Amino acid sequence: MTMDLLLALLVIAPGAVFAALSLAWLLGWTCGEKLLARLTAFVYSAEVIAAAAIGAHMWISGQTAVRTPVWQWFHAGSYEFELSLVADHLSWPLLQLTTVLVGLVGVFSVRYLHRDRGYFRFFLLLHLFAFGALLVLTAGTFDLLLGGWELAGISSVLLIAFFDERREPVRNAVRVFGFYRVADLGLLLGLFFLYRFQHTTQSIKLFHGVWPDGTVSMSTQAATLVGLLLLLAASGKSAQAPFSAWLPRAMEGPTPSSAIFYGAISVHLGAYLLLRAEPVFRAAPVAAAAVIAVGTVTAVLATLVHRASTDAKTSLAYAGMAQLGIIFVEIGLGFPRLALAHIMGHAVVRTLQFLRAPSMLHDYHRVHAAAGGHLVRTGTHYERLLPESARLWLYRAAVERGYQDALLDRLVTGPILTFARWLEAIEPRSAQQELKSPASRLAERVGG
Repeated sequence: MTMDLLLALLVIAPGAVFAALSLAWLLGWTCGEKLLARLTAFVYSAEVIAAAAIGAHMWISGQTAVRTPVWQWFHAGSYEFELSLVADHLSWPLLQLTTVLVGLVGVFSVRYLHRDRGYFRFFLLLHLFAFGALLVLTAGTFDLLLGGWELAGISSVLLIAFFDERREPVRNAVRVFGFYRVADLGLLLGLFFLYRFQHTTQSIKLFHGVWPDGTVSMSTQAATLVGLLLLLAASGKSAQAPFSAWLPRAMEGPTPSSAIFYGAISVHLGAYLLLRAEPVFRAAPVAAAAVIAVGTVTAVLATLVHRASTDAKTSLAYAGMAQLGIIFVEIGLGFPRLALAHIMGHAVVRTLQFLRAPSMLHDYHRVHAAAGGHLVRTGTHYERLLPESARLWLYRAAVERGYQDALLDRLVTGPILTFARWLEAIEPRSAQQELKSPASRLAERVGG
């Protein structure tokens, strides 16, 4: 089997499992827990082996990338809409990491969700997410990346609303979906301008050279525009300012989904997008400076909120957000290899922390009791550096999570909801007018 075919099968397999299980469910048959667990274990064991085989082939042969043949979706004048898959020095490490971590979370979830009424639904969405994430990581064109980006996003939203018998998870899922929609406009517009300036979004034609030493033949102004739009999309996906408020709301989902989405893979897709488009930011100093600014602000704010968080999952969410801010700074400063290594290490550590959060709390209480309730406090060096008035102000800001919810409600969510209510008020009147007969409408005009 050729490596390009193996790469295609690796990406397609989770999508095929999702499609088969969905079709079976629509036909009235639901897979049992034991069969579903064995199917998941088999699929991701094969995925790990396939990814390792691709990496070994690249290392032995000295190839810089494994590519599938390009399939041209359609051609319009000088514009080319092509679809292809690629595993290179950037995507292969994350490809291997994703297959391993999704498999581990799947195995963990077999017992964690045992006899839960949403057991089948969880694994269905896990396969959909894996397909979307693998599509993002191996996309040879930004068009295909957009498709995987949306699949990963919608599966994330559906898992936030997993416990749909309660109102709050559903409300938070809708809110996260709204944040995603606003941020994803950046990716759509970024692709539009890539076609406008370059007439293609295929990586091999956009960027010249091997990652991370590639270059792009765009003017500084064009690169700045595209870079800022991609930064908008990446900030939304990776919960960076000003979109940080959605991440704690995502903790409503099951712990395994929190681990794989908001600890390991999904939140790092924004950073991956910036790394994939790294030559654009090298050609646009203003866009690179914006990446540094966004990462710095998020890292500082998330650190403050993390120290004031009152529950384990929210604390871990803000700790992950702070690390992602640092990763953004590394990308903006031009250290892509360091950023990639940081992503790999952070994903592994954060997944472990999320999966172990319930037992970690139990262990902490046991150690606290064994120590007679006198565990040594940490972080007191901050208190020595700052006066009491400053500490109180920072604490209030941290408890209110940087006032981001209030600002976004007033400046973004509020105006959108007002506009939606205005449209809702117009729609019934329009519907009533449509239901009236032409003779009635004529009589109203004559009478008026």
